[in-house]
Amino acid sequence: MTTVMLVHGAWHRPNTWAKLETELHALGYGTHAPALPSAGENPTAGVHEDAAVLAEALASIAGPVVLLGHSYAGIPVTEAAAGAGNVQRLIYLAAYMPDKGQSMYTIHGLPDPDDVSGLFPLINEPHTSLYGDLPDDEAEQAMSTLVNQTNRSFAEKVDAAAWRDIPSTYIVTEHDQAIPTTLQEKMATQAAEIRRLAGGHSPFLSQPGRLAALIDEIVRSA
Repeated sequence: MTTVMLVHGAWHRPNTWAKLETELHALGYGTHAPALPSAGENPTAGVHEDAAVLAEALASIAGPVVLLGHSYAGIPVTEAAAGAGNVQRLIYLAAYMPDKGQSMYTIHGLPDPDDVSGLFPLINEPHTSLYGDLPDDEAEQAMSTLVNQTNRSFAEKVDAAAWRDIPSTYIVTEHDQAIPTTLQEKMATQAAEIRRLAGGHSPFLSQPGRLAALIDEIVRSA
């Protein structure tokens, strides 16, 4: 059985995947959703610690893995998968897709910060930017679960780019208000294939069935 490992983005926790996991299970996939240590109540970890957690999780799974990273998670996923032997495909869902030596800062064309300690501020207007296509009550519920995120995780550069050796798919979220579609399209040119989903930044909450069907199609077509 193929396992889909789902890696959450900044300020989130693994429970954000609950709806999508239910849909994937119904399609016959196993799932695993690790917690990144760069997000939490009092986090201190950066990209490399996140990647180490993912590498350990990958090593614990018997059988093939489809590794999906959402938003920030594309960065540690890119590093962690480089040392794994069981990752059949990478899926970048509205995600950062760095090359070796890049960070979130460099992808945005920003200089490295002088101080990487402390927390990175929550994205502006998260109700709209993260959950713009959710009903208000569901968006409020999702926002109530957000946690802190370290600045280190955005500033540290990856040591490897797994997408250079592992087949990859980039899913562009066409109405995204968190990561501009133009930036997604630019990063997506590095992927082996590009898919598109009409919706906002968090389709695993707004349209989990449709996203699960797209993941299934990607896996089967490969």
